[in-house]
Amino acid sequence: MNEDGTGLLTIGELARLTGVPVKTIRGWSDRDLLPPAARTPAGYRLYGPDAPARLEIVRSLRELGIGLAAIRSVLHRTCTVAETAAQWADALDAQIRTLRLRSAVLRSVAARGSAAEELPYMTELARLSARERRLIITDFVEDALDGVDAPAYRSGLLAATPDLPDDPTPEQIGAWLELAALVREPELRTALRRLAEYSARTAGAAGEPDAPGESHAPGESQTGEPDAMGEPPAPGEPPAPGAPDATSEPPAPRETRTSTRPPDPSAQEQAVIRVAELMRVRGEAAVAAGIAPDSPAAEPVLAELVAAWLPTQTGTADPPTEDGPAARARLLEQLETAAEPVVERYWQLLCTVTGRPAPPRWDTAGTWTTAALRAHPRPYELDRSAFDGTDPEQVLRAYEAVTRDVAALVAAVRPTDLALPTPCAGWTVRQLLDHMVWENLMATSIAEGAPRTDHTADHLGDDHRTAFADSVRAARTAFTGSGMLHRTYGPYEAPGAMIVQQVVVELLAHGWDLARATGAPTGLAPEAAEETLAAARRIYGAAPRTAGSSLAPERPAPPGAGATDRLAAFLGRDPA
Repeated sequence: MNEDGTGLLTIGELARLTGVPVKTIRGWSDRDLLPPAARTPAGYRLYGPDAPARLEIVRSLRELGIGLAAIRSVLHRTCTVAETAAQWADALDAQIRTLRLRSAVLRSVAARGSAAEELPYMTELARLSARERRLIITDFVEDALDGVDAPAYRSGLLAATPDLPDDPTPEQIGAWLELAALVREPELRTALRRLAEYSARTAGAAGEPDAPGESHAPGESQTGEPDAMGEPPAPGEPPAPGAPDATSEPPAPRETRTSTRPPDPSAQEQAVIRVAELMRVRGEAAVAAGIAPDSPAAEPVLAELVAAWLPTQTGTADPPTEDGPAARARLLEQLETAAEPVVERYWQLLCTVTGRPAPPRWDTAGTWTTAALRAHPRPYELDRSAFDGTDPEQVLRAYEAVTRDVAALVAAVRPTDLALPTPCAGWTVRQLLDHMVWENLMATSIAEGAPRTDHTADHLGDDHRTAFADSVRAARTAFTGSGMLHRTYGPYEAPGAMIVQQVVVELLAHGWDLARATGAPTGLAPEAAEETLAAARRIYGAAPRTAGSSLAPERPAPPGAGATDRLAAFLGRDPA
């Protein structure tokens, strides 16, 4: 500070006081942001007592990215700080959007392994306006559905536009780039055209309104457009708010309509969404519980799904009114038609682009339900003769004999054997052992009145020998201690002894699998094998051997084959 008592600061003193370089202060001063209060006789600048505070304001605004002209307006009070801040915040937002766009394009290029020639096209796609993006989808839909008479389906697809928000995330921009690439793929065009042709072919009879008359699979909008809540028509959509929960009781099959009034499209739409969610929940639960789609246990699940689905067919051509071969054939056809992974991906990308929740995946439930429909083409008619001839004490002796010999096989399995393949397609020895342990644990839980649902969990742990031995011990205790062998279970009142008999069949068959995988002899439990084979024929003799079934077609057994080898052949293994 000058010693003349004026309180003025030289530029060097101001720099030392504020930490701002002399060169910067001089530049700002030249631009009228920090005018000097006076000058020395030699022409050097002097700054007043308010200069440090003014300099801090300039420095703060510059650090926020505000330009010098805008700062000058603030300091000269031609524009308020608030007004300037708002303007520059908007400008900064625009810069951020540009940077996000660049980042999304670069990340998409990295993820897709794009060639250099693709860069200009991808950058152009990312910069398109909303109108230009919609035009891409419109041209794609019109080309894919050209000549197909499905106006409601077409209008639904056209209504689902890829509208990015004003401030899209990198994920949304990346999804748009992938979507734009996907609509150029012939596979998607073919799949959408196939769905449209199915819709046109199964539409309601002449004279009925188009929209209610469009036939659609569970989870697919009857027009192909997003539902009332803006969700796309992909399989497995969630129910709309206010709709009955998917886990509630399904509606009973409707009687044939006597009214000629067409159904309400909105109500029909919501019914389809609820049925789709019900199918997803029930199908995934069946898989988690280990219910084979071709087993008798699948029939009650399937009957519930068909009953819930039937009302959604009102207004279609020749709608089924009750559960039967025709209804199940139509539902199977719809599910198979809708099973288009590339179309599911199309809707998932649209959801990401627009910021809507993606629909739940349909593949697990869809695969199970279609397999169950193939295995049960008509409502199950219970043959109670399968329940006859099951002697509880004889079944228990068979269980003890089979588990004795299988336990010896399990004990001989070395850690290096666990990765070996087995006759069960796709299963290693470890997976086979885990399933055998599960069979015992599941039967135990049924006996205890609390059936397990952790079918996909790891039941083997680090010690396969102990896991199997413990599961056998627990199952035998439950069989004898709970009275299971003399009780009935489930809606069909199946004898507990027959359930144990099924476990015996499973363990003997999988024991044969284990023996073949490890090179051990297959003649297991000879004192119980013959009666177990007879039980298998009684229980599974009428079971379908269709695609997706747990039973492969029966194989011929070689002459002189033992009962265990013949059991394997009956269940679809090759004992040769």
